[in-house]
Amino acid sequence: MTVYTPALRRRLRRRTAIVSIAAAGGLLLAACGGDDMEGMDHGSGSSASAASTPTAGGNRTPGAFNDADVTFAQMMIPHHEQALEMAELANGRASDAEVKTLAADIEKAQDPEIATMKSWLKAWGKPESAETGMPGMDHGSGGMEDMAGMSGMMSDEDMQKLKAAKGTEFDRMFAEMMVEHHEGAITMAQDEQKNGRDAEAKKLAAAVVKTQSAEVEKFRKILDRI
Repeated sequence: MTVYTPALRRRLRRRTAIVSIAAAGGLLLAACGGDDMEGMDHGSGSSASAASTPTAGGNRTPGAFNDADVTFAQMMIPHHEQALEMAELANGRASDAEVKTLAADIEKAQDPEIATMKSWLKAWGKPESAETGMPGMDHGSGGMEDMAGMSGMMSDEDMQKLKAAKGTEFDRMFAEMMVEHHEGAITMAQDEQKNGRDAEAKKLAAAVVKTQSAEVEKFRKILDRI
């Protein structure tokens, strides 16, 4: 008959604990050994799922965009920049409250869109300028020089006239020019919706069509009452 002295009981408890830990560890290894362990990266200590997490700009992989996307961004950037220049002129020149509000809305919407499109071109490895990016591009008999007339861009003369105007004269001129300017942007955006491939570019194009179409209607109503 075994006499269970205090010392013997302590040894038995330690042995039982060791066996239990070993058994639990074996079960854990068995459970992980099937699928998860095969995907472990023993060099970095990261799992396969973590390693495959896309980084910023990861969706800009080769084939995710096409020439229409590039052209849209390259042409819409200077188009937006001119709209911002026109909107900034309203400060201190516009007299109509709604004109002032629309000018502020244009600045608020288009400034971040410019930054977004520049980030796309950088990710795509394309220049911001359509002229340098697409040397063979022909927008008419005058090449890139015809871009202004085809996209609703204002000429230098138009901009100088707008700068010189104030009050109701400015309000009317601003509204007329912005209708033409917006219609050019809408045409460009609709072309991107039809021919583009990049999902984010097409999404921005849809936003341009929706927002600027609504603003065109507002500007036309302003012209009817001033």
